[in-house]
Amino acid sequence: MPSHPGVGAGVRDDMRLAIIGQQAFGKAVLEAFLGRGDEVAGVFVAPEEPGSRPDPLRAAAEEKGLPVFPTAHYGAPETLAALRGLDVGLGIMAYVVQFVPQSFCRLPRHGTIQFHPSLLPQHRGPSSISWPIILGRGRTGLSIFRPVDALDEGPVILQKEVEIGPDDTVGSLYFEKIFPLGVEALVEAADLVVSGRAREWVQDESQASYEGWVQPAEARINWANHVDIVYNLIRGCNPAPAAWTMLGRRRLAIFDCRKIISGRFRQVKGARLGEVVAAGPESFTVHAQGGFIEVLRCRLDDGKKIAAGDAGIAPGTLLGA
Repeated sequence: MPSHPGVGAGVRDDMRLAIIGQQAFGKAVLEAFLGRGDEVAGVFVAPEEPGSRPDPLRAAAEEKGLPVFPTAHYGAPETLAALRGLDVGLGIMAYVVQFVPQSFCRLPRHGTIQFHPSLLPQHRGPSSISWPIILGRGRTGLSIFRPVDALDEGPVILQKEVEIGPDDTVGSLYFEKIFPLGVEALVEAADLVVSGRAREWVQDESQASYEGWVQPAEARINWANHVDIVYNLIRGCNPAPAAWTMLGRRRLAIFDCRKIISGRFRQVKGARLGEVVAAGPESFTVHAQGGFIEVLRCRLDDGKKIAAGDAGIAPGTLLGA
């Protein structure tokens, strides 16, 4: 078995893991631990809806011949019995959206650790990647913590900071920065916990914030807002739930775009807020307070994403009315 820096041979026996999670992040975490020679005794996943695409974590675990436990209720007697029977040293929660009670989390000998994509206690809740972008923050990060029977409130084991670039979207921030760093952080935290070197700290409640899901109501664009606010909202909702505005009686969702403070539209006179001031084969440009948004990719109603130039939106069109 490969050696791991900082982890003694006697400790390796406790690096028998249960992976709890779903989606591509859960799959990447599973592969990271297996890739360095750790033993994964079982994988717990959310049940799949009939006819849905196979969950990447479940598919990867089954391909590797690992025991898989589709789990709707982590406190159910059969679920607790399954984990108890695996006799694991540590539980690894990687992208879990279900409630997992302490009766489950405490069964592994070293308990359970969980990934969260913010610098706890800031941005507790389900849209913790979106809100820092929407609020115009310059940094965010991730935390590995001990789950408790309250949302994202357990002791923190380690944190990693991530810069939010001026043009980052939810997609780029997550997949290019938080995702890979989060996989590495879970592996690092697992070694710290199993070796007895973890130094956990209680979250400072005076610094705590909680935000719920970014819903369509929060994602509606107000073109009277400053262009910075509009741009941050679009970035913080890209790709989901997608910032949107009205085009007559149709809903227009906006994805990729550029913010323009000055330049070729600087001399536009008399343009109303929300008015399309230019349109071309690749984009159209909308007037907002203090600048302009050049839309590159959009979607009309429930259709497919298209290049903004293909939406047929002409100069003079007023959005949001």
